Amino acid sequence: MNFPVLSVIVFTPMVAAVLILLMPAEKRNETRTLALAAATFALLLSAWVYIQYLVNHMTGYQFVEEYNWLPVLGMKLIFGVDGMSAPLVLLTGIVMFTGVLISWGIDDPHAPAGIQDRPREFFAFLFLLASGVFGVFASLDLFMLFFFYEIAVFPMYLLIAIWGWVKTREYAAMKLTLYLFIGSVVALVGALAIYWTAGQYLGEATFDMRAISAAQQAGAFDVMVNVFGAKIPFETLWFLPVFLGFAVLGGIWPFHNWSPDGHVAAPTAVSMFHAGVLMKLGAFAALRVGVMLLPEGAKEWSWLILAFASIAVVYGAYIAFVQTDLKYMIGFSSVSHMGLVMLGISTLNSDGLLGAGVQMFSHGVMTALFFAVTGMVYDRAHTREIPELGGMGKLLPFASIGFIIGGLVSMGMPGFSGFVAEFPIFMGVWGKQWGVAIIASISIVITAAYIMRNIRMVFFGDVPEKFHGHISPLTALDKIAIVTLCLFMVGIGLFPQIMTPMVQTGVDSILHLLGGA
Repeated sequence: MNFPVLSVIVFTPMVAAVLILLMPAEKRNETRTLALAAATFALLLSAWVYIQYLVNHMTGYQFVEEYNWLPVLGMKLIFGVDGMSAPLVLLTGIVMFTGVLISWGIDDPHAPAGIQDRPREFFAFLFLLASGVFGVFASLDLFMLFFFYEIAVFPMYLLIAIWGWVKTREYAAMKLTLYLFIGSVVALVGALAIYWTAGQYLGEATFDMRAISAAQQAGAFDVMVNVFGAKIPFETLWFLPVFLGFAVLGGIWPFHNWSPDGHVAAPTAVSMFHAGVLMKLGAFAALRVGVMLLPEGAKEWSWLILAFASIAVVYGAYIAFVQTDLKYMIGFSSVSHMGLVMLGISTLNSDGLLGAGVQMFSHGVMTALFFAVTGMVYDRAHTREIPELGGMGKLLPFASIGFIIGGLVSMGMPGFSGFVAEFPIFMGVWGKQWGVAIIASISIVITAAYIMRNIRMVFFGDVPEKFHGHISPLTALDKIAIVTLCLFMVGIGLFPQIMTPMVQTGVDSILHLLGGA
C-alpha cells in the first residue's frame, strides 16, 4: 500500500493546530468548524485502518512506513500498528472527535457549555496533544516514541493551567507535569541503556524496536551489569525503570497521586483525553517497551507489578466509593480500572493480556463518556457535589442514559465492553495467582455499589428547587457525542469478535517474545 495512512493520521491534528492558530481570533465559529473537520477526518482514517486490519485478518505490524531521519544515530520515523495498537489509534480518533463536539460552545456569555475563552488556542493545544498520542501508538522507533510521548504530555500543562477549574488548576497542572516528566526521564535512561546495548550487539546504532526485539531474542541482553560490585542481569536491572517510568502515566499505584487531581482540574475535553487516552499511553508504552523489549525482565518482576496493580484495583475502588465530587469519583475509579489493565499485563499469559488490550479501549471510551456527561451536568448545574444534585434524569434524560450505560460498563455487566475486558483479566490472574484474583474481585462489588448509589443520587429523586428553570437541555452535538461513545461500548459487548481476534494477534506476538509464557 502506497498511501501513508498512519503518517496522515499522526500529523493531521498537528497541521490542523497550525492552521487554527493562523486563523483570526474573531473567527471563532470557523475555528470550531475546522477543528471538527480535522477530528472527523482523523477518526475516519483511524476507523479505516482498524477495519482493514480486522476484516483482512492481518497479524504483526501492518501499514508500515519508514523514513530516514538521522541515520548516524539510528533514528528513523517508523510507523506501524499491530493488534494491540490499532484499537488504541481508533480510540484516540473517537475521543478527539467527541472532545471537539463537547467543547463546541457558542458565542454567548450565558451559554451552558463549551469552550468560550480563546477556543482557537484551546483547540490548537488539544490537537497538538492528539498528534502526540497518535504518534506513540503508531511509532516503531524508540526515539520517536519518546518524542511523541513528550509532545503528548507538554500541552496538558497549558490546557489545565489556562482552561481548567480555577480552584486547583495551577496546582494540578504542575503536579501532573512533574510526575509525568520524572517518570519519562527514568524510562528514558532505561531506553538509552537498551539502545546502547543492542547497538553494541548489532554493530550499528538503531532505535528500531523491531531490530532491538530481534537482537534481544538472539541474546543481545544476556549480559551482566556491574552495580556497586554486584552482577545483575541486564533485563532484571532495567525492566523496572522502563516499565514503571511509563506506568506513572498509566496511573499505577503508588505513583497515581497526580491523576485524580489532573482529572478534576481539567476542562471536560481534556479530562476525556486524560483518562480516555493518556493513561492508556502510559500502559501501552510500558507494554511495548518494557515487556516486549525486555521480556526476561518482565518475567522476573511480574510479581511486583501484580502486587502494585492489585492494590490499585481495590484501593482505587474504595477511595472512589467515599468521594462526594463526581469528577473525583471518576478519577479514582480510573485508577482502579487502569489497575485492571496493569493486572492483566502482569499475568504475562494469553487471557490476562487479551483482557488488558480490550480494557484499554473499553475504559478509554467509558471514562470519556463519564467525563463528558459530568461536564454537561456541571456546565448547567454549576456543581459536581453529588449530595447537591438530584433529578438530573428528568432535566437531562439523554445524559442520564449515557451515564447509566457507562456505569454498566464500569461494573463489568455482560452485554457491555467492560465484561469482555474484565472477565479474561480475572481468568488470567486466577491462572497466575488465584489469591490475588479473589482479592482484586472485591473491587467488582465496591464499583457496583458506588456506581449505583451515584446514579440514584445524581439522576433520580426530586429535582432541587434551585435547579428549576435553570437547567438548559443538551445540544445536538452533546447528544451525538453520547451516542457515538455508547455505540462502541454496546457494540463490543454484544459482538466481541469485532475486537478480540485483533487484540489476540497482538497477544500472540507478545507471548512469542516471552517464550510461550
